Amino acid sequence: MKKILILGAGIYQVPLINTAKRLGIETIVASIPGNYPGFKLADKVYYENTTDYEAILKIAREEEIDGIVTAGTDVAVITIGKVCDALGLTGLSEQAAIIATDKLLMKEKYEEFGVRTARFRKISFGDENYADKVSGLNFPLMFKSVDSSGSRGIVKVETLDEFDEAREVVRNNTRSDYFIIEEFVEGEEFGAQAFVRNGEVKFILPHGDYVFKGDTGVPVGHFAPYELPSEVIDDVREQLTGAIRAMELDNCAINADFILSGNKTYVLEIGGRSGATCLAELTSIYYNFDYYEKILMTALGEEVDFSPVAPASPDRGIPNASKLLMSEVDGVIKSQVNRNDAGCDASLEKKSGIYEVQFDYEAGDSVHAFRVGPHRIGHVITFGQTLDEAVRELDKALSNIEIKVEQ
Repeated sequence: MKKILILGAGIYQVPLINTAKRLGIETIVASIPGNYPGFKLADKVYYENTTDYEAILKIAREEEIDGIVTAGTDVAVITIGKVCDALGLTGLSEQAAIIATDKLLMKEKYEEFGVRTARFRKISFGDENYADKVSGLNFPLMFKSVDSSGSRGIVKVETLDEFDEAREVVRNNTRSDYFIIEEFVEGEEFGAQAFVRNGEVKFILPHGDYVFKGDTGVPVGHFAPYELPSEVIDDVREQLTGAIRAMELDNCAINADFILSGNKTYVLEIGGRSGATCLAELTSIYYNFDYYEKILMTALGEEVDFSPVAPASPDRGIPNASKLLMSEVDGVIKSQVNRNDAGCDASLEKKSGIYEVQFDYEAGDSVHAFRVGPHRIGHVITFGQTLDEAVRELDKALSNIEIKVEQ
């Protein structure tokens, strides 16, 4: 029996754990202690910080693992790269992982390789005259932590008067002694899921984003297909493949964030792992294959076929849409009701309907008012013969869900 080490036991790692167990793979999970749902599902659990490379490598050696992987988070990506290098496992390298988890290194690589991205400046927290360094950039500006994920440590700034407050927000969301300030590119935010194996990009799936407008835009759902003119699709492929090459990413899932401005694709950032917010499910539905299975089997060094499965095809996938469930206030869940009597049909045998309704918490659990991705309290995913049909199903399903949170 092969062994997989999954880093993280949170809501975005649960599908990996369940899929591995279904495939008969011995499933080892490592994570810091906490109320994480993956712990009770794994065959074996280690309570270790996934950023502690030496501890994770020791586990990997003792367990004689065949692969290491995560999903939906950047926190463990550098550890994965280091372990893959040390043990000769299939996955992204340490160098690629370092670039993929540092927004400054990432953007420097984009400039070097001619990938289109917003103009930026590196700023030290100790530099009190940092405002002078951005005099050539146009407002609005984005203040960004170089090492955070889930939209944390990112602030949109309209005037000089907001600089110091924004800098403190970033400082409180980073382990680094510097951050970046970049121009805000006006346009429509969208993304793409992709996979690269042995230097070959196996697929690129652009998707639309539903965005929560807080201090900055936070994706709260997605949909596919994302209709774009053919010349824009070509530009997306050019920018994404260029970014993958610049970052030296290989043998991993790709989560890409873009801005479309004037029919030009600007790369915001790219992660060397599958996306959160139902994006692995979006990929699975669109191509009608189990994307988690593909991710796992690649990490185990197996050859994997990424061809769409009928009724999906290379020219047309299965339209689908998803949104997170959120609370407007900090408080305790008093009740959760799902009135979608028809239930779910994850087999996609029907022409349209609910793919999945998931509650992350139970009555009595404390939750946060939504500000960033980890504040989610569940999700709904639907599909249809057309995108419009999938979206109608989504709106209907959401209207039949009631979650009461008491402050």
